[in-house]
Amino acid sequence: MKTRFQAERPMNPLLPPEYCIPDVEGRSMPDGRLYLYGSHDVSDKEYCSRDYAVFSTEDFQSWTMEAPSFCCEDIPWAGTVGLSRALDKVKRFDDLPLYLKKVIPGAGKLVPIKLLVKSIRDNSPGLQPETVTLFAPDAIEKDGRYYLFFCLSDGSEGVAVSDSPNGPFTEPVALPTLGIDPSVFRDDDGKVYLFWDQFSSRAVELDPDLKSFDEAKVKSGLVTEEEHHFHEGSSVRKRGDTYYYVFADTSRKNRPTCLGYATAKHPLGPYTYQGVIIDNLGCDPETWNNHGCIQEYKGQWYVFYHRSSRNSKFHRRVCCEPISFDENGLIPEVKMTSQGPGPAFAPGEIIPAYAACEVNGGAYVDGDRLVLKRSSSACFRYLQANGKNAVLHVEGEEDALVHLLADGLSLKRGTGSAEIRLPDKEWELVLKNGKEKTIFLRKLWLEDLN
Repeated sequence: MKTRFQAERPMNPLLPPEYCIPDVEGRSMPDGRLYLYGSHDVSDKEYCSRDYAVFSTEDFQSWTMEAPSFCCEDIPWAGTVGLSRALDKVKRFDDLPLYLKKVIPGAGKLVPIKLLVKSIRDNSPGLQPETVTLFAPDAIEKDGRYYLFFCLSDGSEGVAVSDSPNGPFTEPVALPTLGIDPSVFRDDDGKVYLFWDQFSSRAVELDPDLKSFDEAKVKSGLVTEEEHHFHEGSSVRKRGDTYYYVFADTSRKNRPTCLGYATAKHPLGPYTYQGVIIDNLGCDPETWNNHGCIQEYKGQWYVFYHRSSRNSKFHRRVCCEPISFDENGLIPEVKMTSQGPGPAFAPGEIIPAYAACEVNGGAYVDGDRLVLKRSSSACFRYLQANGKNAVLHVEGEEDALVHLLADGLSLKRGTGSAEIRLPDKEWELVLKNGKEKTIFLRKLWLEDLN
């Protein structure tokens, strides 16, 4: 079903609070629109769900949603991929399906793989997931048709086809591999490559039908945990003569909260690690992972990523930031912002409290409100002041005593609103709870007094 909605302005998160769409690949399609292909968080206890939705826009403000665009119920083998089949392809620990890696102790990596596989076969009851879900997807256009690459929580991967970039996608075919997070890239010469897996990535050139490949030509270890801090979430783009491999990066605090990248002169490498593009640490007290891509749209490059919410690892929401390239083709790291692909918030513009881009002290975004526990704080980037006297209004479920800081400078404390004067520039605004109890905020805005 197709749904259209209008945002007040381009901002982060990109979509309204009810849509928790993580693991996004942003794709500029031949019709000139930007499409978002991601998974779909619906639970407080696990990642993803059993369906996908496709979102598209021309301006980051007017959006179209097709939902569902693809479901587990559309996949003939969903929930039937036997453990025996999965184990037949295992030649190393990283080849195991993700659900098995989660229940095998870390010491399992030290066990000879043949012995480990035999042990799993002998003790397999209960290890096959009862209900499979759809993990991160990607999509590409070729010859007027659109190919959706998907993976399931049982480790299987496949591709489905549509005549529209919105879907619905049909005729799913299983790919001859197991793993997670398939990503697809079409080079200038028309060759199409598939990238996938966790901890140590694999890649291969696809056959012209985009539904098969020669298993003997699969290349392993393009980017690895040891050399590149690679966790999962492969995504490849090309700029000039350089290939950019973006992925969930574990280089900070041993958690994949960063999107890092590596570069090469050929899609199959070798790749050299170059650093971090963005880190979502601080978006939520419980944030655990990140997954996204870089994509050019209307002459501007963006990094797409997600932020967790609701004081959990889940309910992840797609965001994006403009990025740039230096004279060497490298990407300077960018901060998470509230404004996202739009300009700084101007006087008179409403800033939804859920646009808080960084929280501290136990604060978190819960749906369409901001929860500020005692002494906790939330950051909004960026607010455009004009050098005039103004009143900053803060609206919540009750009068909120807040401590205002701009670019780290303490301004004043106020209940509900506070008169301030800021020089003409873009400011980082921090709200800190000044009450002895938790407060709930809905929105804030700057009103000129002149």
